[in-house]
Amino acid sequence: MDFQFTEEQLMIKQAAKDFAVNECLPGVIERDELQKFPKEQIEKLADLGFMGMMVKPEYGGSGMDTVSYVLAMEEISKVDASVSVCMSVNNSLVCYGLQEYGNEEQKQKYLTPLAQGKKDGELHIGAFLLSEPEAGSDATSQQTTAEDKGDHYLLNGTKNWITNGNTASVYLVIAQTDISKGSRGINAFIVEKNWPGVVVGAKENKLGIRGSDTHSILFNDVKVPKENRIGEDGFGFKFAMKTLAGGRIGIASQALGIASGAYERALAYSKQRKAFGKEIMHHQAIQFKLADMATKIECARLLCLKSAWEKDNKMDYTLSGSMAKVFASETAMWTATEAVQIHGGYGFVKEYHVERMMRDAKITQIYEGTSEVQRIVISRSILK
Repeated sequence: MDFQFTEEQLMIKQAAKDFAVNECLPGVIERDELQKFPKEQIEKLADLGFMGMMVKPEYGGSGMDTVSYVLAMEEISKVDASVSVCMSVNNSLVCYGLQEYGNEEQKQKYLTPLAQGKKDGELHIGAFLLSEPEAGSDATSQQTTAEDKGDHYLLNGTKNWITNGNTASVYLVIAQTDISKGSRGINAFIVEKNWPGVVVGAKENKLGIRGSDTHSILFNDVKVPKENRIGEDGFGFKFAMKTLAGGRIGIASQALGIASGAYERALAYSKQRKAFGKEIMHHQAIQFKLADMATKIECARLLCLKSAWEKDNKMDYTLSGSMAKVFASETAMWTATEAVQIHGGYGFVKEYHVERMMRDAKITQIYEGTSEVQRIVISRSILK
């Protein structure tokens, strides 16, 4: 097993780090405060080729490996998790789902501009619509329906907590076609935001990742052409689960980045702040916190990279992805909380960033499969 990154991977990591510091850090507190979508940052990510990192070049992507994606996600998430989640959804859920399971016509029409992040010179990204008011962790309980009308489907229902909800131009929608078949009656559809009957609900006022664009999406008799169904009839639930398995690597990497960013700020602060006549890094209580942070972060990083390596090598990464996601997200929450503690009173105010990181960390334990769901996946695997 080779623990050394390639020259290309290191270049991607450095490019992401430079982008985070130069483009994401300025204004990050204001964007959080105002819930301002980072449109300028996402457009520049698209110019870098980071919105379709793992998509093949023939479909407008950068053709990078998943390890490079993990490295880039960590660096950007260290600074602004609102930017990185937009990047993650477009890469891990939308582009990956279309590249792996879409047909050639769907790839040419939809994947290519999504991988480029732009269409006709304008920002062009996607969203993944699975969660509903009554279907979160229980993804089989879809209430959104797609009624077969012969040459098209008629889509009705409501989707909740949709990242990129208002900004996205293309939605991948999971809906129930035949309730009598249970999960085998679920399909996945490509829906364009500007179609008649598509309604974007109010923006959610969130605890964290406040710059990201989270909305409910409503469908009122939306006509979806038959050619916009992904895969065979009844493939939708498998499509969602397989796509989410890859998405967990992205969110695990986001959590890793939040943890790393909080740790780096806590470490730097411990070298400057004095208490009882010396820098607080000389107090064992702080040393032990920092030691535990560094150890947990390194464990999370190795889990993320292992899962990415397995994906790149066409291995089953379901177990490693869930392990990475649950461990990295819990590490992020714990590390960010401890970073606030190390900062003391300064940690409780916005200008020191760690309170935002603590708020951002929480969602990584919830979306794209809660920590409880990850433990179900892990336990099923080890108890076979």
